[in-house]
Amino acid sequence: MSHAATSAVGKPRPLNLPLIAGRTMSGVVIAFFLLDAGMKLPPLQPVVDTMAALGWPADAATARALGLLMLGCVALYASPPTALLGAIFITAYLGGAVATHARIGSPLFTHTLFGVYVGLLAWGGLWLRSPALRGLLPFGVK
Repeated sequence: MSHAATSAVGKPRPLNLPLIAGRTMSGVVIAFFLLDAGMKLPPLQPVVDTMAALGWPADAATARALGLLMLGCVALYASPPTALLGAIFITAYLGGAVATHARIGSPLFTHTLFGVYVGLLAWGGLWLRSPALRGLLPFGVK
């Protein structure tokens, strides 16, 4: 057993399952947005074409700006002291995605609400990894 997994008196510490689940959920959100930003920064031609189909300007500058914006949001979300602010910014970004898909009439459950699903995952991950947030929004997990 490693030193990190034992307490000062040598007894193993119990697993903090909410923290592990929260970090896992947050990791999925971070990985998703890093992938999204990584496709927008070069920007790849399919990204520019898709942006045009969604009603966004079909230029590299807009794609890069969205990629940089997402990298900033993810950096805030990944850092514990600024995670709450990052979650708020991610929610705003996802709101734009939901509005874009609703405006063009994308399928509801697969496209339009996808931003809602990712937002719930982001907030759920933050809630599970932040005792302070669980104190503010007590839904049953201690």
